[in-house]
Amino acid sequence: MPSLLAVFAHPDDESLLAGGVLAQHHAAGARTAVVTATWAPDSRRAPELADAMAVLGASTPRLLGYNDARDPEAAPGRPRLVDAPLDEAVGRLVAHIRDFRPDIVIGHDALGQLTGHPDHVRAHQITLLAVEAAGLAHMHPDAGPPWQPTALYAATHPESGVGLLRPLLEGAGKAVLALPDTYVTTSVDVTPWADIKWRAILAHRGEVARERPLPGILARLPEGDRIQIIQTEYFTRLIPGPMKGDPAQLTT
Repeated sequence: MPSLLAVFAHPDDESLLAGGVLAQHHAAGARTAVVTATWAPDSRRAPELADAMAVLGASTPRLLGYNDARDPEAAPGRPRLVDAPLDEAVGRLVAHIRDFRPDIVIGHDALGQLTGHPDHVRAHQITLLAVEAAGLAHMHPDAGPPWQPTALYAATHPESGVGLLRPLLEGAGKAVLALPDTYVTTSVDVTPWADIKWRAILAHRGEVARERPLPGILARLPEGDRIQIIQTEYFTRLIPGPMKGDPAQLTT
């Protein structure tokens, strides 16, 4: 099973969007890690992220420390991710890629997932650039020896896979930006790891306690509905190209 580095915008994105795949790779003995673009290491959500990583079997959190576009408490005094110089943010992520040396990188899709959060969109752009730059010795030379991941996947939601999420998100006043089914190259049934994924989501206690964030929405659902929502994870293979892959797992 290839090593896996997940790059997401906020604490809880990793558990919601790829918790099953992260648990799957860890169970198979692969190295896994997560880079989170926003929230500072001393913020209230950092300990929750660390707890989620422990549940998923990932290594310790890696935080870029930028501020959230919509929550100034994330990293007071730091620039928002959406305002940070692009080359600076790319360089920081390149350093993590070169340090961890993953086979596969996964991140947000171009729409910023179902709700189109601006931090998700920016994280997608940074990840695309960083995966390419990480393998080029003349780019960000101070970030460590070059390393080129074999594949890059975007976590996504096809129109046929939104299901129960659509009325739940719309009821909370959120957008639902699903993509055509043809955009998806890999669908992973994470049912064997659904319990681990759910425990990782629950580790984000602050979000579970709130009504509008997805962890809180899921926590109020009947178990059967919740499992139906979290048991499948969808991805699009962006590098080396959008080709149909093995529907059972991510491949290099």
